[in-house]
Amino acid sequence: MLKKNLLSIAVVTAAMSLAACSDKEAATETAEPEVTTEEMAVEPAAEVEPMAEAEPMADDMNMEATQTIAEIAAGNENLTILTAALKAAGLDTMLMEDTKYTVFAPTDDAFAPVLEKLGVTKEELLANTDLLKKVLPYHVVPMEVKAADIPYGTDIETANGKTINISDANVITDATGNTANITGTDIMATNGVVHTIDAVLMPE
Repeated sequence: MLKKNLLSIAVVTAAMSLAACSDKEAATETAEPEVTTEEMAVEPAAEVEPMAEAEPMADDMNMEATQTIAEIAAGNENLTILTAALKAAGLDTMLMEDTKYTVFAPTDDAFAPVLEKLGVTKEELLANTDLLKKVLPYHVVPMEVKAADIPYGTDIETANGKTINISDANVITDATGNTANITGTDIMATNGVVHTIDAVLMPE
């Protein structure tokens, strides 16, 4: 009888131990999805952060226009001859006015072939104000035309009354049939925009 009681107690104890183990395993299995859920909840928050940082950069770019066209040219180390030519011809004050302009600005390198063709020095070119007053306004359009708004394949009237034509490859053809490539675009000024070019445009 005692043996039967001991056996019964042993069976009950074993059953209780197995039940406890099963409960622990069940608790462990239940806890695992919670960890996975927490990890998944963190991932979308990390993806949102880089997108939020891009917006202020665009606002900063829109506030860069703080100088007139004449001031931009004067501060650009690649436009020194153009700046000197504008002053010599008395046209620098025009590009400081509030009126909107678009300037296709020849770089210093763009003037080299002109000096060679005319057989003159830079100083001699700057002294020829009659020529400068004909050529320089040919690089100016009396309205603001950003790169995205250029009317490709259409004659564009310049400040001296002559026209230029720009292809969709950003190549300008002048009145003599010579061409110039637009090498830089949308240098924004308070009174318009500057695009740099690699050749001097000739109106005739």
